[in-house]
Amino acid sequence: METLRDLLDAVAAGVFPPADGGTTVVPQPSPRDAGVLSFTAHSVVFTDEDPEWVRATLRGLDCDPLAATMNPRFLTALMDRTGRRAETVDAVLVGDPLPGEPPLALTEIQDAGHPRIRYARGRRDEVRAWLADGGGVLVMGRGVAGRLEVSVEVAEDARHRGLGRLLVTAARHLATEPLWAQVAPGNARSLRAFQAAGYRPVGAELLLQRKMPVCPSE
Repeated sequence: METLRDLLDAVAAGVFPPADGGTTVVPQPSPRDAGVLSFTAHSVVFTDEDPEWVRATLRGLDCDPLAATMNPRFLTALMDRTGRRAETVDAVLVGDPLPGEPPLALTEIQDAGHPRIRYARGRRDEVRAWLADGGGVLVMGRGVAGRLEVSVEVAEDARHRGLGRLLVTAARHLATEPLWAQVAPGNARSLRAFQAAGYRPVGAELLLQRKMPVCPSE
């Protein structure tokens, strides 16, 4: 059976699921990670729930079949069945690694109690973070199915100067494999920064998070 990681690796290489209006259901890559990925005319639901329940629930929706997996009624039913919660549907982007040094100086954060590191460890493994002069933080770690993910934060008084774009570009120089980003569609400023840095939009994603605090890697 094709795994979620197989699907993600293919997408990073530019090979997408068939645009056939279908839905692929695959097991969760870990107890932590469950959710829905939507590509052009094809969706992937990664869950340990019964695939027949997923398909039957989707068939019962009164909406365009192409939109069914991201329909609020399906997502609510999935959260109710799994006992999980969710935050928002994100745009998903991917960027290839770049050679050479990052375009700005970075200092790795060694303090495990740093707020950005604590936050990231609730969602990712092997988390590393760097400070940039001027008020920026770059965080990288392994998230869904072990893919390498990036997030950044720019201080309020450092915005509108291109620092966000420099940070997400720097992440591509630090990476040795495809680098994934999840961005809320309403965060147009962040979307522009990632696209200006060469990240490609590939789909949409909703992650289902467990309600009880647990070990991040579980």
